[in-house]
Amino acid sequence: MRGALIVAAFASLGSAYYLPGFPPQDYEEGDPVQLTVNALTSMDSRSLLPYDYYYPKFHFCKPEKLEVERESLGSVLFGDRLYNSPFELKMLQNAECVKICTSHIPAEDAQFINLKIKEDYSMAWYVDNLPAAQVLDDEGNEYYQIGFDLGALVGETEATEVPYFYNHYDITIEYHSQDDKKYRVVGVIVTPHSVKVADKANHCNYAKLPPTLLLDEKAETEVNFYYNVVWKSSKAAWGTRWDKYLHVTDAQIHWFSIVNSIVIVLMLTGMIAMILMRALHKDISRYNAFIEEDGGQEDIGWKLVHADVFRPPQQRMLLSVLIGNGAQIFAMSFVTLFFAILGFLSPSSRGALTTVTIIFYICFGGVAGYVSARLYKMMQGEFWQRNVVLTALLVPGTVFVTFVALNFILINAGSSAAVPFTTMLALIALWFLISTPLCIVGAYFGFKQPVIENPVKTNQIPRQVPTQPPYLNIWVSSAMGGILPFGAIFIELYFIMNSIWFHQIYYVFGFLFLVFLILVITCSEVAILMCYFHLCAEDWRWQWRSFLTAGFSGVYIFLHSAVYFFRKLQVDNVASGFLYFGWSLVMSMLFIILTGSVGYVSCLVFVRSIFGSIKVD
Repeated sequence: MRGALIVAAFASLGSAYYLPGFPPQDYEEGDPVQLTVNALTSMDSRSLLPYDYYYPKFHFCKPEKLEVERESLGSVLFGDRLYNSPFELKMLQNAECVKICTSHIPAEDAQFINLKIKEDYSMAWYVDNLPAAQVLDDEGNEYYQIGFDLGALVGETEATEVPYFYNHYDITIEYHSQDDKKYRVVGVIVTPHSVKVADKANHCNYAKLPPTLLLDEKAETEVNFYYNVVWKSSKAAWGTRWDKYLHVTDAQIHWFSIVNSIVIVLMLTGMIAMILMRALHKDISRYNAFIEEDGGQEDIGWKLVHADVFRPPQQRMLLSVLIGNGAQIFAMSFVTLFFAILGFLSPSSRGALTTVTIIFYICFGGVAGYVSARLYKMMQGEFWQRNVVLTALLVPGTVFVTFVALNFILINAGSSAAVPFTTMLALIALWFLISTPLCIVGAYFGFKQPVIENPVKTNQIPRQVPTQPPYLNIWVSSAMGGILPFGAIFIELYFIMNSIWFHQIYYVFGFLFLVFLILVITCSEVAILMCYFHLCAEDWRWQWRSFLTAGFSGVYIFLHSAVYFFRKLQVDNVASGFLYFGWSLVMSMLFIILTGSVGYVSCLVFVRSIFGSIKVD
């Protein structure tokens, strides 16, 4: 009962509680209210390339003085590009048939726009930092879907669909007031229309009319842009204005994910308990009893390898570097999720999650240096300078090189997701001026610590490993072990991928934090279980095997990403494919390092415990 209450408490934190990331703005009647525009993105992921709102081929109306809104680091990295707009909104003042401008769209640009309409691109506007949305219904409950379409497709089949361009916007702004003097924006709804000729006599009301504006792909098209503004009173308070945007339509699936993960953990825990309480305890008692009674020693199974089990592994440098970086990623993930469930990463702060994640990763560079140095020293490594350099540069450098390569692809495609040069310099500065020095400091303290003493001595000559059964082959056993951690998270992984590639808001951090804890427990237990089987088969080479057993779940994540790409997405351009698989590879690699490090540390504690419990001459 107590466990169920704890789970419910964490889940409620993730679904119902957040701290605002944007201070309330009070307006008086007649005050100007700014409408900002963001990049256009594909809602059905036929393309993964966002475009600036003022990308020349769209021919949207520009304000007299174009201004760029300042954004966070995470927001810029995710392709957000906010600008001011020519829309003139004034608190409580309705407007009808306001003409913004007239654009002349040439045939070549008309082809581009029609293609983006077919790829289901949508526009992202913000009023008082609140995104414009469309109203949808879920079993009688109204909620808002962020964004609205660039145009409409009319036709019975995909082959006969005709794209119509939206050029008239009905803007409904919901406001709340407690004293009838100060007003706050609590909702923004935009209903777009495709209108060839404005009907001012009907107050530009096109609610039940079919779309009429077609962009000619063989000749220039004249397009007039209009908008209406309606202010509507709402009972929703400013503090709850995000509730309709954060409507959960699949809460039961999240609970199913938690239950599924807990079942896996309980199963593994039962197997570990059986091994520790029965087999291991019995083996250790019998082994020590033989020594005390007649000084003899009946070495069987895992006890035969006591003189080799702490022998330094091959590629000790690489292993210690990866474990150090894994510790850094673990610390970053844990602290970020902890702050998220407390509500500090509100969806109203665009890019806050990414920004905080990067900051914590940079700040935990010292953890990577310390852990890597301690392990490398325990493994009797001698090239400590190389260890420090590789810990600071190998993993971040791999991610950065991939990031730069993908950025060149985005620049070539003309996408707004291409990171500006100044942002690139900021990332390099964070890496070399903060993270790397912290890593060096951490490594200094790590190497200054006394070496971690092993509970048993290691022979000079390595023991020959007997022929292993096929299921204990390093790759076969790793593939089997990696299934369980992946199975514990794959349902929640689906929602995370939807959030990334379909531009949905993911905010149920209570569920995610629980899944993260379950993942750590699962990785630990499955690595210990397979390590015990390897030791019983007289195979003392457990270090890399423990890393790969838990880390192989990252390989399954990449395979899952490939299946997701071909079954869920409808990408039809090469640049989007490179972008998707490039970042999927990076995420899978980081996941391998994270879970592999958890597996290694768990097995290190396990091996030291069991061999520290036996008496060896």
